[in-house]
Amino acid sequence: MTQVYLNGARDESNVREYDSLDSSIQELIRAATEARNNAYCPYSNFAVGAALRTTDGSIYTGCNIENGAYAASICAERTAAVKALSEGKREFVACAVVAQQDTGFTTPCGVCRQFLSEFVSNGKDIPLYAARPSSLPLRVLCTSVLQLLPNVFSFQNGSSK
Repeated sequence: MTQVYLNGARDESNVREYDSLDSSIQELIRAATEARNNAYCPYSNFAVGAALRTTDGSIYTGCNIENGAYAASICAERTAAVKALSEGKREFVACAVVAQQDTGFTTPCGVCRQFLSEFVSNGKDIPLYAARPSSLPLRVLCTSVLQLLPNVFSFQNGSSK
């Protein structure tokens, strides 16, 4: 069994069997798995897919897109979020991330965690599901944006969000 660590603490309690998850979460994971197939990752060969569900039920997907000038690359999670944001969607109810690792789960990088935390609204966290595309039985890490980044940076300029 894979040992799972979340923020430095061992956390197998958040790992669930895929079949035990709600069908809407399974759909989100399938969408992220499909998006992963479009990844452009000639440098790392590490394909990642992501899917975000908005409050109206729409699903926006993304994959990682690398560039020889590494700073110009974009992660799957931000690709999905930018697609939704560019169409006026600002509220997310769930996120799925799919990448292949032999051990552990791939969760969003620090930049993506901070990016997604911007859209945690009214204290309502965004559930996050991390899975591997080909490890049977399929197990899923069930966490959230704020669990992954408990002390988010928040720019307060005197106005409320």
